Amino acid sequence: MIRYYKKESNKLKELEGISPSCWINIAPPFTQEELVSVSQQLDIPLDFLTDSLDIDERSRYEREDGVRLIVLNTPIPNKSDAVNSAVYITVPIGIILMEDYILTITSFENPVLQRFLDNKIKNFNPEHRNDFVLKLLEQNVYYFLTCLKDLNNRRNQIEKELYAASGNNQLKQLLSMEKSLVYFVTSLSANDLLMMKMKRTDFLNIRDDEDLVDLLDDIVIDNSQANEMANVYASILSGTMNAFASIISNNLNHVIQRLTLITIILMVPTLIASFFGMNVPNGAENWSAAFPVILVFSLVLSVLVAWWFRRQRLL
Repeated sequence: MIRYYKKESNKLKELEGISPSCWINIAPPFTQEELVSVSQQLDIPLDFLTDSLDIDERSRYEREDGVRLIVLNTPIPNKSDAVNSAVYITVPIGIILMEDYILTITSFENPVLQRFLDNKIKNFNPEHRNDFVLKLLEQNVYYFLTCLKDLNNRRNQIEKELYAASGNNQLKQLLSMEKSLVYFVTSLSANDLLMMKMKRTDFLNIRDDEDLVDLLDDIVIDNSQANEMANVYASILSGTMNAFASIISNNLNHVIQRLTLITIILMVPTLIASFFGMNVPNGAENWSAAFPVILVFSLVLSVLVAWWFRRQRLL
């Protein structure tokens, strides 16, 4: 789906067709033929469009015949139903800068772009392409931070259930979060290198604009902080998973121990009944009170065994 937008009266308005200084957004669903048509119409290398759709594409920038491409990794909620799939994954956004237009393309519905489409970002205008790119970078970092906080809150919630857990459900949830953090650490590191290189080479041609340079510096700092947070959360989660696995094993050991002790306690009356029930002389054949006495003796002995286990703090 190819849509065209322009800022009018401080609001983003969708256009019916292409217009100078507009924002072109390509989002699913779309076809290969549409991409070829856009490439020919705007004189964009086709691989600029297709590379941005590869989920494994690394963060980078490229320049060809006056057209600039920025590939940026961004987080999205994972909608996969696969078992133990990551809570969040990272996918690329392609940002293509031309003389009169800016184009974004992604193969997934993207929350970062959606904030711009919903007019939730103040003081942005697609006509100011460099400023628009920096605001995209900024919102991308903010969304990474939001996702990291969400993962940390989920981990804290699971920790509350940790001490009483004896199954694998919580462990699977932690594994899914660990996968998300691996994606985040990799993507944030790649984005950090991308932005540092953009700053060093002045890829956006903003060296003479102090405000934009300061904004880029702030974004680089925020991205580095997000990367550090992701690494810290990954380390905490790894330790939590190890402790969680040990607690599950310990809880299972306690259950098995209790069952074993209960089996021993129940074995005492069974043993006595078996002894007196054998078809051999035992002195109680002609005793009318033999059954109740043996029953009481068995129960008393079982209680004494249970008391001894309790005193030894085994039960």
